[in-house]
Amino acid sequence: MKRMKPYTLPLLIAAAAAAFGGCRQSMAEDTDKTTFALSDTMLASIRIDTTAIRPVESELRLSGKVTPDLGKVLKLYPIVSGYVKDIKVQLGDYVKKGQVIAVIQSGEIADYDKQLADANSDLAIAEKSLKVAQDLYQSQLATEKDVLNAEEERNKARAEIGRLHELMRLYRKGSGSTSIVTAPINGYIIEKNINNGMEMRADNSAHMFTISELDEVWIMANVFETDIARVKEGYPADITTISYPDKIFHGQIDKVYNVLDPETKTMQVRIRLSNEGMLLKPEMFATVLLKYRDGSEMPAIPSSAVIFDKGKNFVMVFRDRYNIDTREVSVSKSLNTVSYISRGLQPGERVISKNQLLIYDALNE
Repeated sequence: MKRMKPYTLPLLIAAAAAAFGGCRQSMAEDTDKTTFALSDTMLASIRIDTTAIRPVESELRLSGKVTPDLGKVLKLYPIVSGYVKDIKVQLGDYVKKGQVIAVIQSGEIADYDKQLADANSDLAIAEKSLKVAQDLYQSQLATEKDVLNAEEERNKARAEIGRLHELMRLYRKGSGSTSIVTAPINGYIIEKNINNGMEMRADNSAHMFTISELDEVWIMANVFETDIARVKEGYPADITTISYPDKIFHGQIDKVYNVLDPETKTMQVRIRLSNEGMLLKPEMFATVLLKYRDGSEMPAIPSSAVIFDKGKNFVMVFRDRYNIDTREVSVSKSLNTVSYISRGLQPGERVISKNQLLIYDALNE
């Protein structure tokens, strides 16, 4: 048997020691990996979503404003001349059909009052004349023609009274020489263009009030020329407002106005919304988010599952509480709630979409 040289044994011992040390370090690293596990508390706080093939959606963001439903808007114009004596409502008030909202003092109404008094007097005279004619005819002191003429005069007086009553009904005569303005529908006063003491003219083209029902409203949104081809009737729309930033109103495009504004070079689309609780007010600014499909399909996960770090996108792939991987992915398109993955995930794989950053930090220190 060949004997080892004296200096060989120390070298072998050193090599063995180095190998054992490396083995211990490797075993420690493996132990760290295999012993990582989610606690019950952490497991309850995360959300796990499954990668699924979904049609790719695109989004288009538009700006617009709330307007009344023009089919439920009425403008009130003066029908007699005079001056405004009393205004019963203010801007924003809710009124009921038939409610008096203003009183106008009018010389025209005073003149009709005088005409009506004269017509009543003429009728009384005509009726007396007819009674006399009938009595004389019975006594053969008057002819039948005299009776017929007296009846004609009485009928004319009655017709004149009827005409004046109809005029006063149309002009909504109030007490004395006043005309009252009443609400033709239930709704809100959204415009008010008169003040007490203001002179009114029946031939004035300016309106006094605008009343609108607001149980339904329109969102009128502007579409730039570059986006016109991407907008169609029936597209679902999510609407948000500055007043209610956390509330989303859901509707859909029900009309596309196929003309462009010559100044802004934009086309308008209309979204009809039910206005529950009267939250939406005319002239409110609105942001409209349209979603539509572009025809392709890709693996999709919640956008909240994607972690952006060091210029790359990662997800936490979940198999079980002891087996969680950090995986780099390529995001093809990311919307508010959905991200489409072009590389790195397969359908059916599960990812953590809530509180995953804590796990990412723990595994990638």
